[in-house]
Amino acid sequence: MATESKGTEGGTRPKVTITAIAQEAGVSVPTVSRVVNGRSDVSPETRARVEDLLRLHGYRRRQSAPGDRAALVDLVFNDLDSPWAVEIIRGVEDVAHQDGVGTVVSAIHGRAGSARQWLTNLRARASDGVILVTSVLEPVVHEELRRLNVPIVVVDPAGSPALDAPTVGATNWAGGMAATEHLLSLGHRRIGLIAGPPRLLCSRARLDGHRAALEAAGVPFDQALVVQGDFYHESGFHGCDQLMDADDPPTAVFASSDQMALGAIEALRRRGLRVPEDVSIVGFDDLPEVRWSAPPLTTVRQPLADMGKLAARTVLRQARGEEIESPRVELATQLVVRASTAPPTGG
Repeated sequence: MATESKGTEGGTRPKVTITAIAQEAGVSVPTVSRVVNGRSDVSPETRARVEDLLRLHGYRRRQSAPGDRAALVDLVFNDLDSPWAVEIIRGVEDVAHQDGVGTVVSAIHGRAGSARQWLTNLRARASDGVILVTSVLEPVVHEELRRLNVPIVVVDPAGSPALDAPTVGATNWAGGMAATEHLLSLGHRRIGLIAGPPRLLCSRARLDGHRAALEAAGVPFDQALVVQGDFYHESGFHGCDQLMDADDPPTAVFASSDQMALGAIEALRRRGLRVPEDVSIVGFDDLPEVRWSAPPLTTVRQPLADMGKLAARTVLRQARGEEIESPRVELATQLVVRASTAPPTGG
């Protein structure tokens, strides 16, 4: 949006945009838009700074009209084919709804074309903020997000965030350690691990926590007991098969996601093995469905909905020009013991 104003001698001063005002004020474009449109959700200090600049540059507020856009937050995933994503969405929408903010959910599928199309759509709707969930975006997209100066929060960052943005995660290392400590406490010593994608920080942290628990108990870490998965059912199924095909198979398996744990249980069932009588299984996430699995799944609860809520609160506070307490937040995980774990046979 651009405006112009008349000089004192009838000339026309150069047009000034809200983007220019935002850059000079050191705030986001949505924050300036809030001030321009008379919304109350801006801190008094920020409002005063922006209004001073609007007056200085002779910015003329346009009259509000039917069809003016509503406040929006973009929530971006790589994929949406997981109950894990649903829990994050639920948390974000709980907070957004309370603030009268709409949520636009997108999946970019890790493809450059999808990311760029999303970016085009983002410019058109002028979102108040963006929440990226384990999203890997190409450098050109990162650069454009910086240029747009839209508030950003990263949930469960895939790696070290390329954007200078707050992050919200969970204590994955502690969760991996708790899962393995539980199995060790039951008497298991050969514990298989179905790991998540190695490019993700959360996967590596869960593996490191698993390894730390073994080392603390004096149990040697055996790389042969680690197989690679991708967080989805099928990789858990095949990973468990691979572990059980070993000459000395594990008596327990820690799967780095609930979906992989459910896949592992199915692989064991098809082999005629019982859970937990023959093999114990622990998952990670505590998705709503796992309390109804057969047997109900022991897992590490990751506060997914709470992570979504915190991300939404953080991005909305940034959009209002408010300070945030901490740029890096990890919410606590918790072991939830159900019926899928037991001492090893004869243990």
